[in-house]
Amino acid sequence: MEEKNIDIQKIKAHWISRSESDYKTMLHLYKAKDYHWALFMGHLVIERLLKALIISKTETHPPFTHDLRRLAGLSAIKLSEKQKKELDTVTTFNLNARYDDYKEKFYQKCTPEYTEEWITNIKALRKWIKEKLQ
Repeated sequence: MEEKNIDIQKIKAHWISRSESDYKTMLHLYKAKDYHWALFMGHLVIERLLKALIISKTETHPPFTHDLRRLAGLSAIKLSEKQKKELDTVTTFNLNARYDDYKEKFYQKCTPEYTEEWITNIKALRKWIKEKLQ
């Protein structure tokens, strides 16, 4: 893939814009009590911000992956052990909401309390990553 003539700012802005849209959707789904889908969207919020960070730091397109810890590693940000665990858990929201094998267990796990805890964690990760983008 040719990487020489990519518009870094345009692509970075695209990922940030998509993340912002997904953030609004996450909050809407949470308010509507569609908990498993709210957490799925939370995963996309973080994934897209990390992809914006990768292009900002490396000036190359991010890889086609949903693994948040891998994306964070490619962006060269330092993660605490707590953040690593949080990213690993949020990554599972992508798989658990998508694939039938996992959906039923995930639906049961997504109580109002569990979802509230993870929406709070996603908001904190989002804020932290956005600070790195400035």
